[in-house]
Amino acid sequence: MPPKFKRHLNDDDVTGSVKSERRNLLEEDSDEEEDFFLRGPSGPKFGPRNDKIRHVQNQVDEVIDVMQENITKVIERGERLDDLQDKSESLSDNATAFSNRAKQLRRQMWWRGCKMKAIIGLAAVVLLLVIIIPIVLKYHN
Repeated sequence: MPPKFKRHLNDDDVTGSVKSERRNLLEEDSDEEEDFFLRGPSGPKFGPRNDKIRHVQNQVDEVIDVMQENITKVIERGERLDDLQDKSESLSDNATAFSNRAKQLRRQMWWRGCKMKAIIGLAAVVLLLVIIIPIVLKYHN
């Protein structure tokens, strides 16, 4: 006994369901291999118009490659400039520290020189007193 609600499908129903199924499959995440089998080859067909399209597409691809290289170079240049700026700041800090240390050392050496002059002067005065006092006392008596 045939089913009560048996329905006969015509070609439009089948075609619509195939398109619907294909659309559902393509909407999900799929890889290129699956897309190739579902959509078919996507490359242009041969002919003079398609050769022009292919030529323009090749030019566009070349421009894209050049721009990507340029962007990469600009990013690398920016990184090198950042490194150079860091190094120059470090060098500036080191130069300031060196200058401050040089001033301190100059002051220390000046004081050391003053101390040495004072010691030599005091030693000369003591030596003169040691020599002159006995002579003065000898003639004064």
